[in-house]
Amino acid sequence: MLNRTVHRLTTEPHQNDGNLLQQVNSQEGLELVSTETEDSTLQTSAAKKIKIEIKEKKEKKQKVDEDEIQKMQILVSSFSEEQLNRYEMYRRSAFPKAAIKRLVQSITGTSVSQNVVIAMSGISKVFAGEVVEEALDVCEKWGELPPLQPKHMREAVRRLKSRGQIPNSKYKKITFH
Repeated sequence: MLNRTVHRLTTEPHQNDGNLLQQVNSQEGLELVSTETEDSTLQTSAAKKIKIEIKEKKEKKQKVDEDEIQKMQILVSSFSEEQLNRYEMYRRSAFPKAAIKRLVQSITGTSVSQNVVIAMSGISKVFAGEVVEEALDVCEKWGELPPLQPKHMREAVRRLKSRGQIPNSKYKKITFH
């Protein structure tokens, strides 16, 4: 419609310029309003679609979390008394945050945030668990019974280093010459 009006403006003689300009302006205004309405409708539908997707993801995550909780409950309920005690001790154990913070700050030379301390504490706990697990394997392989002794821990660390699971801190490996 706008194209026909513009075409008439350029080809016909300019008899009723005022009336024609009013038609053009009103037509442009209608098209702008309809375009804005379409844009807002598209934006609203896109926003609704995004909200629905977010809601679906939350529901899916909640369902997965519920499934995980149920699996953990089944697992824990099947633990023997000794396993349950060990699991409780594992859940309650943690490295002192102040000691971890001091250690990290002494190594890096800068202050560290609480999130870094929490992360390093978790990583340390996993590392200690791996060393103890390997030490228990060493103890069993040697035909000995727990409690673990320092020789078991030393052998476990030696084996983990030989597998490359613990970096050797005595020398620096230079990759580029």
